Amino acid sequence: VQLVESGGGLVQAGGSLRLSCTTSGFAFEDYAIGWFRQAPGKEREGVSCINNSDEDSLYADSVKGRFTISSDNAKNTVYLQMNNLKPEDTAVYYCGALYYPGPTTYREYGLTHTDEYDYWGQGTQVTVSS
Repeated sequence: VQLVESGGGLVQAGGSLRLSCTTSGFAFEDYAIGWFRQAPGKEREGVSCINNSDEDSLYADSVKGRFTISSDNAKNTVYLQMNNLKPEDTAVYYCGALYYPGPTTYREYGLTHTDEYDYWGQGTQVTVSS
């Protein structure tokens, strides 16, 4: 199993980046893919996630209206388009794979229960300068 994040970098406030999470080794459509981030000295927090079978998507309040998650099942890849970036978005961004637990449980902990996620990538750094 592999999850590989890419697309991070340094950008000025107000700029955009698109992160990719390319996966292999598991049944992509049976899973939801979540994006999480972790800044120095802070806990990992959920940013967005998408259920690959029906594209049901969740967003943290802090990124609603600025970030868009999408899934390409043909490429087993999930994207996170990040617009209007702010310095507080600076963090290492990780993607994780969650075996889809059903709609109710997915909505309850898709962005919060990192311990329920089955697989993780190695992370990609996003730095937003002011």
